[in-house]
Amino acid sequence: MSFGLGNGRDLDDAPGAIGIARTELPPLPDSAMTDHTAGYIDPRSWFPPASRANPFDIEIGPGKGTFLLNHAKANPARNFLAIEWQREFYLYTADRVRRAGLTNVRLLHADASDFLRWRVATGIVSVLHLYFSDPWPKPRHHKNRVVQDRFLIEASRALTPKGELRIVTDHDELWLWDQAHFDRACDPSRPLGQLFTLHPFSPPEWVEEGEVVGTNYERKMCNDKPPHSCVLIKYA
Repeated sequence: MSFGLGNGRDLDDAPGAIGIARTELPPLPDSAMTDHTAGYIDPRSWFPPASRANPFDIEIGPGKGTFLLNHAKANPARNFLAIEWQREFYLYTADRVRRAGLTNVRLLHADASDFLRWRVATGIVSVLHLYFSDPWPKPRHHKNRVVQDRFLIEASRALTPKGELRIVTDHDELWLWDQAHFDRACDPSRPLGQLFTLHPFSPPEWVEEGEVVGTNYERKMCNDKPPHSCVLIKYA
């Protein structure tokens, strides 16, 4: 299935053919309420036909796109879909991608957790990148954090065999929250069963000395101490 890209309905003129608006997705069928697969699509179809068999990554919350642009440039044989909820960041990053001439990147303006649950076909994502997500520090807002039991279940489903969920945060309390959820998804005796195995995080080769992922946020806010990081590999 293929959809139009950047037709201007929700994009202004900046992103060109890079940005995908929520309005460009097909309606979610009523049957998806009982059968999640009914709404699944294959976002790999949003890339040039010759590259659709390439490994496919998703970045959740690219912000201003510094990691996304550098990683996509360093990995031209991978395709990247970045999902950004904040419209101003979506527009800004899509324009940066367009100006850089990157054909292996698309930006989606949507809620990433919802898109992963209701839209992403099973077993197609090589790597899920989640870097410096909003910590939602107030207890009443914890339900808005990305890492939840449901998210880990859907991440495991969407990933290819041995696919990776790569996570970085500088927020200590959020890291404790994340770790508690990782424990639930990496132990066969815990509620979620063994969805993943836990591994150390290796920075990309292109990052500068002392950096983990080289995001704009990391470069501005993480000078005093290194952020927390890990890789969850899908358990086969």
